[in-house]
Amino acid sequence: MQVKPFKALRFDETVVGDVGSCIAPPFDVISSSQQQQLYARSKYNIVRVIKGKTTPCDNEHNNQYTRAADYLNRWIKEGALKQDSAEAIYGYVQDFEVAGNKFQRLNFVALARLEEFGKTVRPHEQILDGPMLDRLNLKRATTARFGLVFMLYEDEQKIADKIIQNARTQKPLIDFVNDQDVRHRLFTITAKQDIDAIVEMMNDKSCIIADGHHRYTTGLTYSKQSSKPAAKYQMLAFTNICQDGLKLLATHRLVRNLEDFSIKKLINELSDDFEITEFKIDAQLGKPDAMQKMLAHMKAEHDSDKSAFGVYAGNHAFYVAVLRDRALMDAVAPDKSPAWRALDVSVLQKLVLEKILGIDAERLAKGENLEYVKDTPNAIDDSISQVETGQKQAVFFTNPVRMQQLKMVTDAGERMPQKSTYFFPKMYTGLTIQKL
Repeated sequence: MQVKPFKALRFDETVVGDVGSCIAPPFDVISSSQQQQLYARSKYNIVRVIKGKTTPCDNEHNNQYTRAADYLNRWIKEGALKQDSAEAIYGYVQDFEVAGNKFQRLNFVALARLEEFGKTVRPHEQILDGPMLDRLNLKRATTARFGLVFMLYEDEQKIADKIIQNARTQKPLIDFVNDQDVRHRLFTITAKQDIDAIVEMMNDKSCIIADGHHRYTTGLTYSKQSSKPAAKYQMLAFTNICQDGLKLLATHRLVRNLEDFSIKKLINELSDDFEITEFKIDAQLGKPDAMQKMLAHMKAEHDSDKSAFGVYAGNHAFYVAVLRDRALMDAVAPDKSPAWRALDVSVLQKLVLEKILGIDAERLAKGENLEYVKDTPNAIDDSISQVETGQKQAVFFTNPVRMQQLKMVTDAGERMPQKSTYFFPKMYTGLTIQKL
């Protein structure tokens, strides 16, 4: 993949104060309550641009996209955003914990020549039209790119990783800790030999899009529509899969608004194709212990290369369903590769959500019956609570996709079911901005 350094627009602390207060998560994970919190955090928070508030009075000439352009132009004029004087590749270091264990992920941010999906750039998830149009409208209004598309590449020599580690001896351009206790630091890489080494290393690399499918696809569309040569390149963040800091977590599924839903009926129907293990909540086994036993059993089956998922519907029991015969997937997904059919999320989608519950592709697109829950520290407890309070009818717990599975599916030229993966932590928006 062809990459090159660039002069990023960045928040100037002498104008904005705490730069960390100006940064935000990716647009597609910001809830309405978090949007309000980010608005209150700083008048320069990038949320005003990437996910601005809407009003009933919005029209063609005054809307969230025109206001985003106004904010961007005003911040540049005020000096809140300044362009770096020298071209650089930016080292982006994230320190975080998962299940009590500490990790560090090394990333670098550079411009990359946009490529059609194929051998060089491989997507792994489906995309939706709504977010595509939203990002395209934002690009047209601002002629800028804000969010980082998260790309995976493989380099056993760890050339860029070593350069990023050396860059950490500098004073960071940004150093802040977010609400999930993830530390984000940004460093410049300006030495010609370091930039040349990264550019040369990436020349023969192919990449998998880990996160940011809508942003990348929108970039492709915009590059074809724009007369600006700079539009042919997009700001991307690259992560080497050959490092311990790359963590892939699960995304669970909450179901709602299903007619005549019954957990008893669901378990009976699951029993035709799945081996069911029940963990009953009673005097001997409390809810926390039953939940942990379910999760441990799911993981054990997953580690044994079996397809398994957990179920809870508030009837005083947790369940684990293990697929008896993977040949059952051949009939429901004959056009898919063995790697795709072996995914737990594929089994759940085809044999349960579609076949039993009737949540087909059309209903999935409408978003009325399914909600995706990233495996953050409180996600499981929150999901259980939503079921018990009647907000949702059931929750399906999944195991995380393995990196090898991700590679096999993308190598086959396929995309996983929507929201199959959750790379933690997220790449934050506003560290660097690419103005076209």
